[in-house]
Amino acid sequence: MKNVPDTSRRHALKLLSGMPLLPMAGTLSACSALMTGCGGNDEVLVSSVSFSSMSAPTLANAAAMATTTVGSTMTVKFSDNTKQDFKLAYQPFFVTGDLVADGKGGKTLAGGYYDINNNPLMDTSVAGASRQFFSDSPDGTSLLKIDGAKVTGVTGNTVFAVVQFEYTSWAQDGTTNMYGKLPSPIAVLTLDQNPTTGKLTLVKYHNVNTSGVNGLWITCGASLSPWNTHLSSEEYEPDAFALRSKNFMDDFSKNLYGDASRANPYNYGHMPEVTVSADGTGTIKKHYCMGRISHELVQVMPDNRTVLMGDDATNSGYYVFVADKEKDLSAGTLYVAKVGAGFTLNPAAAAAPLTWIKLGSATSAEIRGLVDGGIKPTDIMTVVSTDPLDASFTKITANGKVEWVKLKAGMEKAAAFLETHRYSALVGASMGFSKMEGTTVNIKDKVAYSALQNCRDSMVAGNAANTVGNGVSIPKAVNAGAVMALNLKGGQKDTAGATINSEWMPVDTKALLVGEDIVADALGNTANPDKIGNPDNLKFSEKMRTLFIGEDSGQHVNNFLWAYNIDSKVLSRIMSIPAGGESTGLHAVDELNGWTYVMSNFQHVGDWGSIHNVVKATLDPLVKANYKNKYGAAVGYLTGEATQLKLA
Repeated sequence: MKNVPDTSRRHALKLLSGMPLLPMAGTLSACSALMTGCGGNDEVLVSSVSFSSMSAPTLANAAAMATTTVGSTMTVKFSDNTKQDFKLAYQPFFVTGDLVADGKGGKTLAGGYYDINNNPLMDTSVAGASRQFFSDSPDGTSLLKIDGAKVTGVTGNTVFAVVQFEYTSWAQDGTTNMYGKLPSPIAVLTLDQNPTTGKLTLVKYHNVNTSGVNGLWITCGASLSPWNTHLSSEEYEPDAFALRSKNFMDDFSKNLYGDASRANPYNYGHMPEVTVSADGTGTIKKHYCMGRISHELVQVMPDNRTVLMGDDATNSGYYVFVADKEKDLSAGTLYVAKVGAGFTLNPAAAAAPLTWIKLGSATSAEIRGLVDGGIKPTDIMTVVSTDPLDASFTKITANGKVEWVKLKAGMEKAAAFLETHRYSALVGASMGFSKMEGTTVNIKDKVAYSALQNCRDSMVAGNAANTVGNGVSIPKAVNAGAVMALNLKGGQKDTAGATINSEWMPVDTKALLVGEDIVADALGNTANPDKIGNPDNLKFSEKMRTLFIGEDSGQHVNNFLWAYNIDSKVLSRIMSIPAGGESTGLHAVDELNGWTYVMSNFQHVGDWGSIHNVVKATLDPLVKANYKNKYGAAVGYLTGEATQLKLA
């Protein structure tokens, strides 16, 4: 999508002739707000952007079900009531497991795993066929540019993408489950952006050294900060009170350090931040002061200080971090929401109010200091799984289980930042959400959006994980999930009466889009395929006024990428992910050297569940042939087909 530096429709069509990417012939804002020298009476501005909805693929075209399929058209309407259509397509940079250029004259393995000393981690599960582990699950991606960047091999514009790899599903023997047992890699891609066509070509792949942050744990969704850094994630924080083997910690630690007992659970579940250098390398740090939760895709607000965070867990909550300084997440205050009366998944209902409990203020350095100093979970609180019949304990629900918790004297700060879920429940937060995933923001309307991948278990009245009175209680599960909308305002006070130093605090929440559970259809779908199912990644485009939604669904035979226009209320399916895979890595980039991109990856293709019984026999050999016997997955972006440009 090209933001042509002239809003004249005639000039735009001239420039767009033969271009392979998605042109934006003008802007939704006034010309003078975005460029100079715009005068003239023949200029026609873009009035809206919309997407047609492609049909879901079926077994009549099994090949389409076994790969990325794009059948949507982007329509740009102009202020003179004319329009132009651009048919979409998908372009990968690589499939994980490919050998790609390392920028040093050699090759490196895309999605490859490394230990704490940056040595390749080898898969020896098949005798005589040792190979380096590589991920089948690329996830969070950020596309960005650095002023003054110069990398050998780039002939056009130098731009970068940061890509993280959540996990790998299986060892090559096909029977050894590797989920969570390997330290997550993260890479900087140097891309050559063609100034004429906007096409992105991979030139260099740099694996970021994570040894200084004790490696990374299950990196999931990501976002680009307003100051041009990649905000990563570590979800499903390991339970420091549980047996290590139940949290993969022994295997993770052995693969990372060569020592099954060395990895400390308190070093994981934080917010990593990657800074890209002009030479295509990257450095990383972790922020220990943003809560140790199941970090998912976060969103920094336009004030460069307020961060709304996804919390992908059973018994999850709304969390907001307000940094002390702009563009610096190393110190600040952590808040958790209390949901007021009226919470519902009915989009026609009024929003439920939110109030905010202050959990504490801290610097990253002081919390990491506690961890490095050897603090143990039993130093912070006592946790038991049966009623101790002691009034000094408080009954809570954490990770889907009822517990009784007693805080040790003077350990409020340690609890707030290292046992965040338990402490939140202890102080009365609404910890009833289930799998709260991606977050994003509509700046113009001052509305945030958050995804509930499903609405069950801790959200359902009468369920053992649902705490009476926490404000999050629905009469029955909606397994297909929902997207929530949250109004943002300033002038808010926390529950203790102190002013919250932010103009971007969520003040209420209501359902925007809700999936629909169905009896399995002929293909196997158990959620209506014409509605969202298990929403995960969310990104909002200000210029297109469009909310993009990627699915992590065990209810759609093929997961989809959707575009929802928040003005027209039209929901359009724009891409289908290979069957059994998940839509990940979503990033809507409104402008990069005049071009607009929608980044999109997928992961774990052919991960068959019961909903795939109808299609598995047909699709399994096709998926295996397309994606390295199901060990590979694509990292790429949506483009346009030049031959489809037309004047309507």
